[in-house]
Order: sequence, then C-alpha cells, then structure tokens
Amino acid sequence: MALDRKLVEKLVREALRGQLAAEGRIIKPVRHNGGPNPLVVNVSARHMHVRAEDLAILFGPGAELTKLKDLYQEGEFASEQVVNLIGPRQRLLPNVRILGPIRKYSQVELSYTDGIFLGMELPLRISGDHHDTPGIVVVGPHGALNLRQGVIRAMRHVHMHPDDLAHYAVKDGDGMQLRVHGPCGVCFENLRVREHPKVRLEVHIDTDEGNACDLESATHVELIRS
Repeated sequence: MALDRKLVEKLVREALRGQLAAEGRIIKPVRHNGGPNPLVVNVSARHMHVRAEDLAILFGPGAELTKLKDLYQEGEFASEQVVNLIGPRQRLLPNVRILGPIRKYSQVELSYTDGIFLGMELPLRISGDHHDTPGIVVVGPHGALNLRQGVIRAMRHVHMHPDDLAHYAVKDGDGMQLRVHGPCGVCFENLRVREHPKVRLEVHIDTDEGNACDLESATHVELIRS
C-alpha cells in the first residue's frame, strides 16, 4: 500500500525536529574584560525538568534518570530519557529530552517558535515561576502525564558566581545586556542575573535567540551592565 505523501513529509519533519532538539547546547567560551571566569554562552534547546513522582508516571515505578552527557554546570546532565509533548492542537513535539538531576517540580521549557507550532501562548518566565502558566500532555513509554502548569519560555539569563557579581558590579535579579559580535551580531536586552555560590559563569539563550544571532559564527560575546 502506498504511503500518503503528506503523512511522509510530516513524519520526516517531526524526525528532523526531534534530532535538532536532541543536539543540546552550543558552547562559545570567551574571556571578557579580564574577569575571573570565562564567559560561556549556551543555546538551551527545548527540554523538561521532572520531579520524582512524575518520572514514575512517565517511566514506571522506581525509574531513575540515566546520564547521557554532562552539561556545563557541575552536577547537571542531559539524560537518556526523552518524552513526547502534545499541545492543545493535538500537535506533537517528539523526543524532548529530560535534564537532570531530579527537581522539586516538573517544568517544560520551549521556544517561542515551539509555542506557535503547538498553539500555545508561552509566558516568559524565570525557571520555577509557574504562576498562571499553561500545562501540556507529556507522554512517556510507561504512561502519560497531564501537566497542569509549568510550560514556559525561559527568560534569557546569566548564572553568576559571587566573584562574577563583583567583577560586573551587579547583583542577583539585575538586568544586563548580552552583545554578540559577528556576521549576525545582535544585542540582547533584559538578561536576568541569577546568583549562586557554586555556579560557573554561563549565559542561557533559547534556540530562537541562538538562531537569530547565528551564535556559531560569533567572533566574540560580551556582557554589559544595563
């Protein structure tokens, strides 16, 4: 029996979309103004954070996350576990990777383009802020989870150690600018500072933002106090 051409094209698009989502983050380390730590900018692909109770629903009782690869921040990793997301238009985002370790809440982070595809208005939020956020259906190999809230577009942000705060003369919660120099150079406003005593200096932008500035072609990047 001949396959429907539109169905084949849909399956190919979904497979390519899943492959791109699984590629993870692009690392561009650049020193800036003689600071104490190298400045790293990462593109954060769509992903999910999960609490233990929800992991059990998706992957079965006693399920644990298994490490695929380490991420830039110590102790964080991309797991081997992936899930499928089903939006309100019954459209599917396949192979969305879960990042570890286990958290106290479940959260899905998507790009603006992902939201358009799914038919969802994604609020721009700092991780963990789930007030008035939409939910989504998450499908794993063992079961489906009706996540009632926690789907966001992550606000661009920079993780800073106290030494970095002192160098850039900023504090937790301040806004900064990220200037990307290169063929598609841009300046991103409203980069939120997030301080923690055990983090490495790292900027997170989403895939739309990474594509807009073509981060891979950037000659250098810099943080600027707003």
